Amino acid sequence: MDSSRFAHRSHALRRGRVSAPGRIYLLTAVTHRRYPVFRDWQAARLLIGEMRALHERAQVRSLAWVVMPDHLHWLVELGDMPLQRLMQQAESRSAIAINRSGAHRDKLWQKGFHDHALRREEDLLSVARYVVANPSRAGLVERLGDYPLWDAIWL
Repeated sequence: MDSSRFAHRSHALRRGRVSAPGRIYLLTAVTHRRYPVFRDWQAARLLIGEMRALHERAQVRSLAWVVMPDHLHWLVELGDMPLQRLMQQAESRSAIAINRSGAHRDKLWQKGFHDHALRREEDLLSVARYVVANPSRAGLVERLGDYPLWDAIWL
């Protein structure tokens, strides 16, 4: 695969990115080569711990999230930290914690991330339901309650 073409494409995705405090975003980050790192309970809990730390420091308000075996969906209300920095911190700190734990010993995250700024007309609760229903749609569980790696503020 031509890496220069890939790098150009990721740059193009960042070009139009807007980072606005108080705005709601759906963020998606994918593991390197889509390796299912988060099938390991400990690795998933370390990632969740880093997300919670960002929430507790008021860098972000977590509204809903799900950790899938090879990616993360995170619905957030952005604080003062720009999106790029928020994701850089979440990915970097989780990679350090997971590699130190021995749960994984390679590059953890694929370069870049996807963000979608919700528009006013989008129903926030419907987006949150979509996020947490990912394990069911992926065939990992029949009932959402059987999947342990998700949360939403509406519980």
